[in-house]
Amino acid sequence: MATRPYDPEMPPAPDWPRPPRAIPHGLLDLPPSGARVTVAGLVLVRQRPGTAKGVIFVTLEDETGVCNVVVWAKVFERFRRAVIAARLMRVTGRVQREAGVTHVIAEHVEDISGMLDDLLRPDLCRAGDQPS
Repeated sequence: MATRPYDPEMPPAPDWPRPPRAIPHGLLDLPPSGARVTVAGLVLVRQRPGTAKGVIFVTLEDETGVCNVVVWAKVFERFRRAVIAARLMRVTGRVQREAGVTHVIAEHVEDISGMLDDLLRPDLCRAGDQPS
């Protein structure tokens, strides 16, 4: 799925449902490494490599790009259901940058898949309201 370049000057449609208090993925290069941020997006991929010692890698996508989330084993134990089942996920954690790649190290994971139901409400979303 291709995403349009993020333009901070272009406001979203006023009634467009969006997770509250989440930084757009297109702006994740702005906070310094170690900063605490909240990101949200559709879950594209969950990976749990056998060599990763219980670490789960989650890729989220919003309308501005993708975000790589690292979920350590202890955090996974606390938020297992959300990590496994969420279609739309909000993650609060710390920004980490290594070799030009930005990750969010998860501290808190929420399943906000219920917000997807709002996309079916004709009073909130019409085809003309969607970002171009």
